Amino acid sequence: MEVKELNTVCGCHPERSEGAETRLRLLRSLRFLRMTIHFHVCAAIILPSAAFAQVGHAPSGSPFRDIRKGHTFTVTGGYFGGSGGQFKIGPHAGEVFGGRYDIRSASTLQIGLAVARGNLDRFIVDPFVRLANRTTGPVRQSVTFAELALQFNLSGGKSWHRIAPFIGAGVGLAFSSATPADTSQYEFGRKIYLVPSVGFRFFITDRLHLRGEARAAFWKLSYPTTFQAEPTEEPGTPENPNAVIVGNNLSEWTASPWLQLGLGYSFSP
Repeated sequence: MEVKELNTVCGCHPERSEGAETRLRLLRSLRFLRMTIHFHVCAAIILPSAAFAQVGHAPSGSPFRDIRKGHTFTVTGGYFGGSGGQFKIGPHAGEVFGGRYDIRSASTLQIGLAVARGNLDRFIVDPFVRLANRTTGPVRQSVTFAELALQFNLSGGKSWHRIAPFIGAGVGLAFSSATPADTSQYEFGRKIYLVPSVGFRFFITDRLHLRGEARAAFWKLSYPTTFQAEPTEEPGTPENPNAVIVGNNLSEWTASPWLQLGLGYSFSP
């Protein structure tokens, strides 16, 4: 409403109404207030409905499903890689099969015990012969793994579209069979190893799931003092030694990739 209209309603003349502008500003303020109230009323009606439609899922249509608590046994198989260290005499490159028993102690944490056995490759380094004949192989060596593992389930106690990702870490003991052909005095023996991992479970049913895991096994190889001696068949010189190892470092940490697949079954009530 213009000033002239306001004056007509009030019966006032512009020149004789000193409060006309004040009344006009008041009228405009009332209009703005009415529009603001109308907007908030509409928002109060519409927004809750929109939020309900976006956030909620019907139970039958939810992508999240509870993971069964309790005990799980998993049959595993995979491939153990790596190079066996700088001399390739550590066990590596072969298939590993075993089993794993898990207890889920909380929604995000579970503890597992695993046992596996692999038939792996290794080379033989003979420090006593000529350099051309020093390395032979590969030969096969059996290695048994016993492990205590801790798993952190990233999606807690639920799966998303039947998938449940996880990260984990384990510590274990590996011990190998003897290699009679190796006369260098080197032995793999028993090794404590560390194994971080990342993977997922895909639930076929609430009891049956597939497990995929990428791991890395870290252990320390120890070499015999015979590797520091000059070969009797082809000794070197102080300037050009022919020993397998020159210096006093007789150990080496190695990392071996370990890919693993499994089929698990939950038998808890």
